[in-house]
Amino acid sequence: MSGMPTAARGRIFHPPASALDLATILRTLGDPVRLEMVRLLSDGVPRSCSVLSDAVDVPASTGSYHMRLLREAGLTHARQDGTTREISLRREDVDARFPGLIDVLTAE
Repeated sequence: MSGMPTAARGRIFHPPASALDLATILRTLGDPVRLEMVRLLSDGVPRSCSVLSDAVDVPASTGSYHMRLLREAGLTHARQDGTTREISLRREDVDARFPGLIDVLTAE
């Protein structure tokens, strides 16, 4: 087991704030479903995967795919809580790298 990547042992991979890349973030948010997920999370209230999937009207498997891409781009943080994952926006990290980006993306 010592040769297994950290993520394979149950940890959830989150890129460090210093690795956030604007092109990757914008490409990830080019999908309307993922942009809507970020808009929902911009209120600062963490949500479970199932709540987010229901809110954007996609099946759980599709929602999980979109949430994985958001997390890998560094936009969200996933925290395991028993059998549930709580998803929150990494606003502070994104704002530190790209000031005002979240506000622009979530403006009505």
